[in-house]
Amino acid sequence: MTISYEEKLKPGRGDKDVLRREFIGASLLACVAARARAGGQEWPARPIRLIVPFPPGGLIDRMARLLGPKLAQSLGQPIIIDNRPGAGGNLGAGEAARAAADGYTLLMASPPLTISPAIYKSLPYQLAQIEPVSMLGRVQNVMLVNARSPIHTVAELSQAARAEPGRMNYGSNGNGTSLHLCMELYKRISGVQITHVPYRGAAGAMTALLAGEVDVMFDNLPSALSHIRAGTIRALAVTARERSAVLPDVPTMIEAGVPGFDVTAWFGIAAPAHLPAAVLEKLRPALAELAAAPEIVTAMRDQGAEPYLLQQDPLREFWTADAARWRELASAAGIVLD
Repeated sequence: MTISYEEKLKPGRGDKDVLRREFIGASLLACVAARARAGGQEWPARPIRLIVPFPPGGLIDRMARLLGPKLAQSLGQPIIIDNRPGAGGNLGAGEAARAAADGYTLLMASPPLTISPAIYKSLPYQLAQIEPVSMLGRVQNVMLVNARSPIHTVAELSQAARAEPGRMNYGSNGNGTSLHLCMELYKRISGVQITHVPYRGAAGAMTALLAGEVDVMFDNLPSALSHIRAGTIRALAVTARERSAVLPDVPTMIEAGVPGFDVTAWFGIAAPAHLPAAVLEKLRPALAELAAAPEIVTAMRDQGAEPYLLQQDPLREFWTADAARWRELASAAGIVLD
């Protein structure tokens, strides 16, 4: 027979205060259990930190600041941009890898995540510690020379480099970056020798190109577009298999005579590994909706980027293949960094 709480409080049923405490305690335990069962459904309950592993003003930072407000609107919580530059993006990635896997720390992901394990002897993280959540866009790289350069095509560049091996030089945004490895890939396929001059960021390399201190460089198309349009630098070729919609008259590297050259920078969202399923079930659809939003699509394309959504298994397969490609190139070119 079940005895109600009111029956227990009748005379002879025991101490009312004790019973009342028992009843309140049981109620609290039930509430705690209910909240535990709800678990990830309550995410997000506070602001979310989005680590950008590069300084403000660069491509990845601009994309983060473009995407952040829309994602905040979708999730109902502020997105706090946290720039953590250093070591080619490795310091910020390491901080994200060490963060709690609760959905309140996200990482703005880009090619260094798959390049760095191929070229660095040691890293502050392992790729397995980072969860790929969504790729959101791709960006062409572009081969550039100063507008005053006598070189107008990739074929002319290759011819000049072969004529005097090692005399020409190229700038990059640092050792081990995708722009550095783009040129190493071109050198390997074309069989030319061009000396690497690394700078602290793409802006420094661009300044050197404009000043005539380096002969050639690769840059992300969005970063180079204003200079191309201003006529201060000349675009020789873009790096993907297809021409860029914003530079339709510029050939691809393959069209320019470099067979098999297909490189696309990318960006998206990652997180500490083992993110709860309940968080992913909210986060992935929010990011997919964001990538399709007309205002985001237009803003990306205006900056030379192209929306491109990959999630779950296709994204994991891409990460694996990209890491393998850069590992092979780094090994062939003898690129090893401390």
